[in-house]
Amino acid sequence: MLILGIDPGYAIVGFGLVESGGGRQRLVSCGAINTPAGMSLSARLLRIAWDLEELINRFHPEAMAIEELFFNHNVTTGIGVAQARGVILMTAEKLGLPIYEYNPSQVKQAVVGYGKAEKRQVMDMTRRLLGLSCVPKPDDAADAVAIALCHARSSTSLLPTGGGAAVRERERRGQSVKGS
Repeated sequence: MLILGIDPGYAIVGFGLVESGGGRQRLVSCGAINTPAGMSLSARLLRIAWDLEELINRFHPEAMAIEELFFNHNVTTGIGVAQARGVILMTAEKLGLPIYEYNPSQVKQAVVGYGKAEKRQVMDMTRRLLGLSCVPKPDDAADAVAIALCHARSSTSLLPTGGGAAVRERERRGQSVKGS
């Protein structure tokens, strides 16, 4: 199974493609979708949609794992990230890609084994689990790879029998696919 992990943002969207099968995972590709600071928010969102659609069409992942929105203090930044996240979700849905959402604690638990792990621990464990010589760069890409790994390491409990079409149909009817 090829999993597209996404760390949402509007300046930088991290992505990581992880192949998972037989209890093993392998990094296929990772990087970031960048939007210039001088661009209007609407133009940035359009660029994210176009670039994400190109990425999905190029690699044909079977699932997308995305981090749930979490922000502490800066509501203005959080609103922009929420808008970008909406565009990302819409693009995946438009292309029929099953979507799975994880909060930061779930990612930490799946990758490190401890839901309150520090960011550096998650990055180091991601590197080790995938047998990489260094942590993926930029940090947004490393986060996206960890999100994809989270799905790979916990997908057996999240994927209903019947595959992607069943997931999309259940979501269309408003039924949850988390932990069914």
